[in-house]
Amino acid sequence: MIFMAVKKQKEFVDDGRVIAPMNVEGMPWYAPEKAPRPVDGGVGGGFGGNIGSGDSAGIPARMSRRENMAFAFGVIKAALLVTFVFIGVLFLFILFCTNVWFR
Repeated sequence: MIFMAVKKQKEFVDDGRVIAPMNVEGMPWYAPEKAPRPVDGGVGGGFGGNIGSGDSAGIPARMSRRENMAFAFGVIKAALLVTFVFIGVLFLFILFCTNVWFR
């Protein structure tokens, strides 16, 4: 029979650190944390740059017509850029296939 020496473990001491937080929204034990207060006392800026209705996303309650149009054109320009990049890659792939691969 083989006898193995077993190390005596040190007693566990909780230091309060969280390794994997289990406070997940939708679970029965979920407890929403309090939102941190802005550093400047809530006057402009702060964490999210609250401008309008005090929402935490930092988006104003209403945008002017000019801001709305600028936002829409920015979205359209971004979508067109992605579209043209895909079309360019497809065109280069077709050129590669016809001139190199299929010869």
